[in-house]
Amino acid sequence: MSDANFIKRCLTLTGENMLGKLKFGLRKIKAELSAIFVAAKDPRTPSMAKLVAIVTAAYALSPIDLIPDFIPVLGYVDDLLILPIGIALTIRLIPLELMAQFREDAEKLSRQPANWFAAIIVILLWLAMALIAYHYWRH
Repeated sequence: MSDANFIKRCLTLTGENMLGKLKFGLRKIKAELSAIFVAAKDPRTPSMAKLVAIVTAAYALSPIDLIPDFIPVLGYVDDLLILPIGIALTIRLIPLELMAQFREDAEKLSRQPANWFAAIIVILLWLAMALIAYHYWRH
């Protein structure tokens, strides 16, 4: 799928099958983000692609938006435009052969079983922090 079609499919969420299109777009974005994550760790990925990926991720995670989210409708338009454009630009900056390999690697990683041991450790750490906070709050 070309970058233009990717952006178009992600942004055209109108019509009878809106939910289906939304699910398709979100699955595609998740798959592409996984491939970009794999690409960012690979030394063969061009530096500019890594830079665009970092800037896109930083914008997505930043509490600061170009248009504040509390402005009705317009607040989310910048997120709906900038993020897919950043993802598409990152993909375009990576050579096709490499991106195909990164997509395959990301697919393989997504099929691996979850690391339940790590999940249990994280949950136990959160519980310990909650107990410590509760202890200090009570005294």
